[in-house]
Amino acid sequence: MSSEAFADETEHFGFFLLPEFSMISFAAAVDPLRMANRMSGRPLYAWHFYGLNDEPVRCSNGVVIPPTRKMEDLEGLDCMFVVAGIGAHQLDQEPLFKWLRSLKRRGMSLGATSTGSLLLARAGLLKGKTCTIHWENRDSLQEMFPDLIVTEELYELDGKVMTCSGGLAGLDMMLQLIGLRHGEALAQDVAEQCIHPDIRPAHDKQRMKLQLRYHANHPRLLKALELMRTHVEEALTIDQICSRIGLSSRQLERLFRQYLEETPAQYYMALRLERARHLLQQSSLSVLQIADACGFSSTSYFSRCYRQHFGNTPREERSAG
Repeated sequence: MSSEAFADETEHFGFFLLPEFSMISFAAAVDPLRMANRMSGRPLYAWHFYGLNDEPVRCSNGVVIPPTRKMEDLEGLDCMFVVAGIGAHQLDQEPLFKWLRSLKRRGMSLGATSTGSLLLARAGLLKGKTCTIHWENRDSLQEMFPDLIVTEELYELDGKVMTCSGGLAGLDMMLQLIGLRHGEALAQDVAEQCIHPDIRPAHDKQRMKLQLRYHANHPRLLKALELMRTHVEEALTIDQICSRIGLSSRQLERLFRQYLEETPAQYYMALRLERARHLLQQSSLSVLQIADACGFSSTSYFSRCYRQHFGNTPREERSAG
């Protein structure tokens, strides 16, 4: 095959890096492209790095990556991925959102890893699309954009929009894209090179199974934990949980003390407060909205519980961030 034919088959990916982006989600998305080239012996993919105002970008572990292209240089680009991480909710730059919208008008595919989905949403590019985001950020994204269809999938491919929950899920998404474009055999070869023999489907779980996290296999305890995890905004009473799983409150307390060394009420409160802390740090929601999203009937009660647990108030937490 001629060099011109090789050039024609090369798919060009752009990666727009934002300060404090996650290195693992970035590498998981880029390296499979390199491996696909190596395993196929052909330049199937090329990748280019972009930064805000064409400046070098520092990721969350301190590594600085310089852009390989300027923002105005979009020649030959097929897809642009927004790569973000901690603090994406604080980035409010209409010029960036305008630039992202211009990419869509050019017919370019758009993607995001981790909190990059939030920036696509703020640019108005996820309307009518099914999307996903890191599990820590799902609730805040849904609160800020209640009309969005936000799933708990590892990744979502919806037309020309691709979103990924971050971490190693980017590897599974890229393997899926490689398989769709160049065949399952090449995707499997790349997976083996990554020591990732089981390519996870999109619907696989983002979070660790409860029995692994808590080293517990008691089915009713696991059901209680799942009820608490899925009922944060509309908090259940302990009696309601006991009724649903068929245990007395004394039996449930005994299980919690045996496996978690705390009472059900203590665990549930800590779970809701941890969710609140994350929303304070990773969203622009008001304290009142966060209190409501975490099942607290009033901001005064929320603030009192928060101070008791963390040693500072919700407003102090947000100011410290």
